[in-house]
Amino acid sequence: MAIRFLTAGDSHGEALVGIVEGLPAGLALDVRAIQRDLARRRMSYGRSSRQKIEQDEVALLGGLWKGKTTGAPIAITLPNRARTVQGKDGGGLETVPRPGHADFAGMMKYGFDEVPPVSERASARSTAMRVAIGAIAKAFLDELGVHAIGHVKSIGAVSADTSDLSLARIRQRAGRSPVYCADARAAKRMMAEIQRGRREGNSLGGSVEVIVTGLFPGIGSHVEWDRKLDGRLAGAMMSIQSVKAVEIGDGLSTFRARGIDAHDAMQVKRGRVLRPSNHAGGIEGGMSNGEPVVVRIYSKPIPTAPRRAQTFDFATLAPTESPYVRSDICVVPVLAVIAEAVAAWEILAAMMEKLGGDHMRDTLAARDRVLAEQSRRLTK
Repeated sequence: MAIRFLTAGDSHGEALVGIVEGLPAGLALDVRAIQRDLARRRMSYGRSSRQKIEQDEVALLGGLWKGKTTGAPIAITLPNRARTVQGKDGGGLETVPRPGHADFAGMMKYGFDEVPPVSERASARSTAMRVAIGAIAKAFLDELGVHAIGHVKSIGAVSADTSDLSLARIRQRAGRSPVYCADARAAKRMMAEIQRGRREGNSLGGSVEVIVTGLFPGIGSHVEWDRKLDGRLAGAMMSIQSVKAVEIGDGLSTFRARGIDAHDAMQVKRGRVLRPSNHAGGIEGGMSNGEPVVVRIYSKPIPTAPRRAQTFDFATLAPTESPYVRSDICVVPVLAVIAEAVAAWEILAAMMEKLGGDHMRDTLAARDRVLAEQSRRLTK
């Protein structure tokens, strides 16, 4: 069976709920590790006051025995402590759709006369569950020697320079930064940008990079469009609220290059393929090629801010200004956590298609067979 997940729940409802199906038996899950990732999502710089209310106390129901997966579906719950905004159920949005949100399109699609039935489900609060599910995926990938790290590349007009940093340094420095940026100087300027946005009543966008290491060649496939690893990653990243563009490798710069300058030369030494560059971002022809997988996402400034936008009241069709409810000033730092989780899930799903297994022993043995065969073919 293919691995999959479903989520349910509203932003200000009782709880968020998730179900993960298809994990092999025998995977040790530590609730504390899931809780740590949820705390990273909640505590990043530039967040709204809601994050002081939520605790994201995750519970795993079913699918576990003595701390390890059984092969059965795992149910996950995250209670919502903040069940109203400004004293009103559903955020107090009533009948005024906000530009840049799902409000208007959702009301037209489903025939609603009010905003909350759309806004409650479309809210980025749902990403808390995706982070929890991604933490489970990361636990699985850790067993396979595969690791994902998300970090902030830019906020507003401030960009980070991490070109001289190793992956270990990026992970270490980003983990210590309030904005999850590995460039300490840029991080300070980013925080100042967020504070200026707060004073001006504006929100800020930016970009995030996710790097996945430890993949062997051949994850994904070229044989059908919907099995391509880069397509799957790009689609998953675009499903995150506020993301408007996705880049694999150097996709936003190599289009200017000519011929072979845009590609990564290869040579074999001691059974390994070595490349001087990674313009492809670790994916060629829809499959991993053994290099780190590099995905970058670009976020718009979120549309909810103290500065109001022109809109209309659905009840009267009269012009008005968009309502302001509690919101983040900048979601880019938290996107680093969310994108890391989303990438981990997509990589896990693709790896399970390659390796399979009803128990972790089967999956790890399949991994070892693939590595041994690939090494044999590169050793003459």
